[in-house]
This record gives sequence, structure tokens and C-alpha cells, in this order.
Amino acid sequence: MTAPDTATRPPSPVPPDVEQAEAAIVEHYPRLVRLAYLVLPPALGRNRRVLTAHSLVQRALPRGRRGAGAQAAAAAVQGGVPGQRGTAAAESGYAYVRLRVLRAALEAGIPLTFRALPRRAQLPPLLPQVWGLRLFPRSGGAEELALDQWLATLDGPGRAACVLRALERLPEAEVLRVLAEAGVTHPGAAVTESGDPAHDALFASPEFDPCVLQARPTDLLRRRRFGRAALAAGAALAVCGALLSLPGGGWGADGAAAPPYAQNAAAEQALDPGKLVRVAPTAWRTSSRTGFSTWPARGDRTDDAELLRRALAVWARPGSTVVASATPGTPPGPPMGPPQLLFAGTVDQAVVVLLYDGLRVVRYAEPRTGTSVAALDFARTDGASADTATALVLSRVDGNVRYLTAPWVTGVGLRDLLKPGDAPAALKPNQDGITPPVASPAPAGNCTGWNALALTGAGTTRLVTDLGELTPARLTSGAPGTERDVAEGAELGDWSRIACLLPSVRSHGVRSVNAWTYAKQPLPEGDGTATWLCTRAETWSGTEDRVQAQFLTPGAPLAAQAAKAEGSPACGPREPRVLAGVLWKSKAGQWYVLAAGSAQFASLSVSGGGVNGSANGNRLAVKAPAGAQVELAGKLTDGTKAGVLR
Repeated sequence: MTAPDTATRPPSPVPPDVEQAEAAIVEHYPRLVRLAYLVLPPALGRNRRVLTAHSLVQRALPRGRRGAGAQAAAAAVQGGVPGQRGTAAAESGYAYVRLRVLRAALEAGIPLTFRALPRRAQLPPLLPQVWGLRLFPRSGGAEELALDQWLATLDGPGRAACVLRALERLPEAEVLRVLAEAGVTHPGAAVTESGDPAHDALFASPEFDPCVLQARPTDLLRRRRFGRAALAAGAALAVCGALLSLPGGGWGADGAAAPPYAQNAAAEQALDPGKLVRVAPTAWRTSSRTGFSTWPARGDRTDDAELLRRALAVWARPGSTVVASATPGTPPGPPMGPPQLLFAGTVDQAVVVLLYDGLRVVRYAEPRTGTSVAALDFARTDGASADTATALVLSRVDGNVRYLTAPWVTGVGLRDLLKPGDAPAALKPNQDGITPPVASPAPAGNCTGWNALALTGAGTTRLVTDLGELTPARLTSGAPGTERDVAEGAELGDWSRIACLLPSVRSHGVRSVNAWTYAKQPLPEGDGTATWLCTRAETWSGTEDRVQAQFLTPGAPLAAQAAKAEGSPACGPREPRVLAGVLWKSKAGQWYVLAAGSAQFASLSVSGGGVNGSANGNRLAVKAPAGAQVELAGKLTDGTKAGVLR
């Protein structure tokens, strides 16, 4: 059977009278149901195929009034007499109904997608329905099983060609015509796929008869659980209905409270894309404050109302397919009023929207195709200034990061903190301020490089780095209260030795990280001079700042962590002092307790673990046995005692 797909087809049969169609369905019902059952995809399962086949045949009855089909047939005859209502009319009625059944069975095999509305045949049948039983045809022999398995390898048009040839006994030309009328794009290929007619007699087996059925119960335990759950849900709905019918709409009156959320005017405005705040492109030049509140709306989708509506709706009511995250101390709730639009556009393989409500920056991202899944990220940014509102992270793809820079940034460079002697590599943002993708610092593993952005604008250059959040952290140097942007060679040299300790403050809502050298100490036995540094990572919340004291020996590429604390005011403007100690081994093999404090310390002492010693000033070195456990203490210049960082 190799007839080409382009053969001339006779016209479709004229729709018969509804009574003729009903008579054809009743007379040939088992035959039509078997046809639908065989064409339906085997993946539906035998029980659902049986019910769907019966449903498709019963729905094949055309809509219309009695006699409408006969009138249409008479009107189609020009210069002749109307067709007779005899055997030919009955055959025409059956052919029409068979075509409708075949069409519906082929549509039922089309997979459901989000790109188009489902057709009726693709949905589970409304009628008939059987509760508590599973129905399926009687089992056949090995030949029927082999035939059923072979049919499962064919697509819908291929199975339809088999059925028309085997059950309907249609010649090849008629099979091609019926398949074309049923909407098959390549009927010739379907006929070729239908295989050898040697086993056509097996199609009449009881194995494929959905009118002669066996019945078995469904899962009894699961049915009982569903019954109990439905009863509990019904009781809960009854209680809720009774509560809503009470005066005031609930347990009692709400006093001066506003109406429910959906009826609150301020809440509705917060979800209206037309109410979004849009700042003028030059507002930052004249504003008394320079922060995220002066960023203009940028991106190629700022006028896409549907995108902005989705972003606001997901922010207010994130669904089960939304991947949400928030930095520590950041409330993830909906906006209190219309937020400010910072960005809306396509970035790599996603569509990104950045919004700002005065307290938080919110990043909404969805795939470029489809809106069923989304990502929602919250970052606290209250009190942001020109120093800390220099950039935002737009996307992270394959270890690379794209940033959106502030409107006052005039130059962008990429600097490796582990190579302080190298000049920063120039980057060229696009017209919206989006940087090219740059490698993000690795959160773990071998620390072979640590990238930071050098952002030039407003008369200074600021150094920022990605710590896994929406807002990159600003890097500074200097004693507490005198912090300054990292620019000098010595400051870059210090950062090159402590940058690899930054993963310890990653994803903690860090606003800025300051590092300063609080003491230098000559090492015993002439082994050089050690450097003591203090690193303070300040968070946006201001309550979980992280402090580290680091010890750097001559020639060591990286500093060692000597002490750390969380939520401590040490090494900050409120308490600028710091004290830490280490157990150090000289080149000759002698162990020492080394300790150093900031300039506020007048004397230091050590005791315990077989060690006892003291020293005037802010530095101490005492011999100690290996593995000694000691207690350090210090006295400030005003005579008060102070302990080590912990």
C-alpha cells in the first residue's frame, strides 16, 4: 500500500439527519467502540481507554434539529432529485459517525501542552463514569498480546490505518481518503506504517472488545482514605460558611481594620503595574539622597504590562512553582504600596524584573518561554547610599554573573584580588548599564582567584564583590570610623591575603567588608614581622555583623584565622578595639603564644596550660608547650579589663 498523500480525495460525506446518525450509532455501537478503543493510545491504560472509547462514540451524535441533514443533502443537489432515504442513506450515516469517532480518537492521543487550549477529546470523559470498579476487556492469548504490544509502538494515524483496513475492510484508496478527512497530515505514511495484513483477523478478538468487559475493584484502602478526606473537607467548608455568615464576616467585628486584602485600595494599587514608580533618568544628579531610590527604570521590557503584572502578583502571592529566597533579616512579604521599577528586560535565557520598595530590592525572573515557573529573590537594602547602591546582580548562569550598575557609574573594571599588582581589566556595560558576564568567586574549593568590580563614579572608585546575594558587598580598608575605598597598593596587598576567607560571610546579607591592620609584631628568634588584621562584615540588618581576626606571617600567601565572633561590636565604630592570639612555631621548632591588641590596649597577659606571662603594650610573645590551651586578657589605657575576640 504505497499510494501517495497527494491523491485526489472525494468530498466529505454530507452530514446526515440526526436520527440517521443515532440509528447508525445504535446499530453499529460495538463496532464503533472497538474502533475507538484500538485507535486510542495504549498509554491511557485499559480502564480509561474503555471509558474514553464509549464516551467518544456517544459524543459522535451530531448537533442539530431533526431533518436538518436531509435538507442540507437536498440543497446540495442541483438539477436533480433528493437522495433516497434507504440503504445508501444509512451507509452515509455510518460513514459520517465513523469519521467523527476516528477524529476524536486521534485528537485524544495528542499530548496536552500549555501552548494551546485542550480539545474535548484530550480531557477525561464526563460520561460514562463508573465508581468503585475498574473495567477492562477479557484477556486473550499470546498472539493478541503480541499484537497489542505492536500497536503500542505505532502512532495514532498508524493504528487508525490498521483498524480501517482490518475491521472496516476498506480498500487502500478508501483508507487514504478517510484518514485525510480525519485530519491526518500524511495518510500515505500512516498506511505504510500499518504493517502486514496477515494478522488482521486478530482485531476481531475479544481481547479488543470494550463492550464485553471484566470488573475488578479499585484500591479499597486509598478509596477509604479519600472518603475520609472528603468528609473532613466538607465539614471544614461547612464551618467556614457558618463563620462567614456571622455579623462582621467572621468571629466578630474587625473594628477600625480595613476590608480584606483583595478589597484594600492600597494593596490593589501595589499590584497595579500602572502605579509603579518610575524615576526620571537624571533624578540622581539633583536628589538630596543618592541610592536605589534615584535609579531610573531601565531594560527592554519596562512597558510590558503583562510581565510587570506577573512580577507583582508573584511577589504578593508566590505559588508552589516559585523558587523564593531571602537574605537573613529580610521580610519576604508583599509590598506596602506601589514599588519602584528599577529594571525589566531579557537577560541571557531569562526575563528579569527588579523592584524596590524602600526596604528591599526584589528580583523576579522567569524563563524566556513560559511562565509556569519563576524565581523570587529578596534583599534588604534600607539606608543604601551612593557607596552601597552601586550595582545589583541581574543573573547568574554557569558560574558567571551579570551586574546592573548605578546610573552614576562611568567606568567598570574587573580586578582579581589575589593579584594586587595587576591593573583592572576594563569592562564595557551596554546602554542600560548591564555588564558582560564575569566569573563569580567560587564559594568553596581551591581559591585561585577572587574577582571584584572596580566601579568608578561620583569622583571615586569603589571595589565591590559578589557574595551570593542581589547586592554585591563593598570592600573598604581603614580603622573603624575612618573606612575608605580600597585603592592603594598596600591595602590591595592586605586584601590579596584575606580574600579567600570571604566565603565564611557569603549569603549572610553582608553590606560591606572592612579590613585593617591593627598591629604589627616582631616575631621571636628574628623570624621577621607578623601582621595582625581585623575584618568586619557589616550586614544590612545591623545585628549579625561578623568579625574575624587574622594572623599573617612573612612570606605566607594567605592569612590564618585567629579568632571570630558574630554579633559583636568589636572592630567597629562602637567598639574599635580587638584582641586575639595564636600558638606559633618558630623556624627552630620552638612554640610561642603570640598575641596582639589594637592601640587601645596598655598591657596583655596569658595564663594556663603551663604558660604564664605578661607584657606592657599591645603585643605579647611567651614560650609555650605544643598544644597549650591558654587564657588571654588585656587592660585598656583607661584601666578597664577587656577579653579576646570571641
